[in-house]
Amino acid sequence: MRLSVPLQYAGDARQLIEQVVALEQAGLDAVWVAEAYGFDSPTLMGYLAARTERLLIGSAILPIYTRTPSLIAQTAAGLDAVSGGRALLGLGASGPQVIEGWHGVRYDRPLGRTREVVDLCRRIWRREVISHDGIYRLPLPDGLGKPLKMLTKPVRDSIPIYLASLGDKNVQLTAEIADGWLPTLFLPEKAADVWGSALAAGAAKRDAALPPLDVVAGGLLAIGDDVTAMREWARPMVALYVGGMGARDRNFYNDLMRRYGYEDEARTIQDLYLAGRKDEAAAAVPAEFLELSSLVGPAGHVKERVEAYRAAGVTMLNVTPVGPDPIGDVRTLREWLG
Repeated sequence: MRLSVPLQYAGDARQLIEQVVALEQAGLDAVWVAEAYGFDSPTLMGYLAARTERLLIGSAILPIYTRTPSLIAQTAAGLDAVSGGRALLGLGASGPQVIEGWHGVRYDRPLGRTREVVDLCRRIWRREVISHDGIYRLPLPDGLGKPLKMLTKPVRDSIPIYLASLGDKNVQLTAEIADGWLPTLFLPEKAADVWGSALAAGAAKRDAALPPLDVVAGGLLAIGDDVTAMREWARPMVALYVGGMGARDRNFYNDLMRRYGYEDEARTIQDLYLAGRKDEAAAAVPAEFLELSSLVGPAGHVKERVEAYRAAGVTMLNVTPVGPDPIGDVRTLREWLG
């Protein structure tokens, strides 16, 4: 099992990256850089490439609506070149609030767009002459464009592609075409009940040439006899996603909490959050949810959580160190993982 961390949104970007440099020395395997509606991900990933030596550097995620497929492929190939083959391309549809509200782009046909973007990226990296007639049309049929192939030669002709997905159709597509899966709010004990059928259906269509699906999931990390209270740090984030990251009738994270069996709690969190009562929404997040979605507590408990993630099929443990000794906790976890 490999070990990764997400680069945090808050704080000075350069200081956060310096912490990642220290974590690399402690045994970290990968770092994931989000975008949402903060700093763009590729700029920070390029800086990480310059400051690190062996870390895999992934986007988690680049929204498929905000760049053309060709630019996505160019960006990943450029990062792969400057990092010496360490790029991971994490993609996702994001949601209509961000795509339509921040970017002013219509949120439509997410499944079809995802499939076409993945296919086009792989073709571009192989330096095929690109013609495509689908949601994306290359070249445009009524203009002066002509079919082109990538001008520069990529370091690798197959950069790993990870998809962020939660719903059944998206997860099935992920298991069919992606190199890896980036779920969020992942509860290992409940994951099979929620996603097992979709993963199996996608795997049945998977190209045998693709590697086994890499599954990236985890949560807060703090190891110690007196750190259990640090699980509470996740409350505001869970409330934000479950309560406010989407409209009342179109919130993928709220749907997920309901599918986990917390239907009443999910409704309450959303009602409170949308009413502006964010602290009460955070307080309504179930303690069990926080425990199952984290690796916080005494060493024996954290070891049990690691094994729960492993049993759920997680192959890259993605943790957010929040304890008093984050580098020491990552080093300890690395030793446990082998």
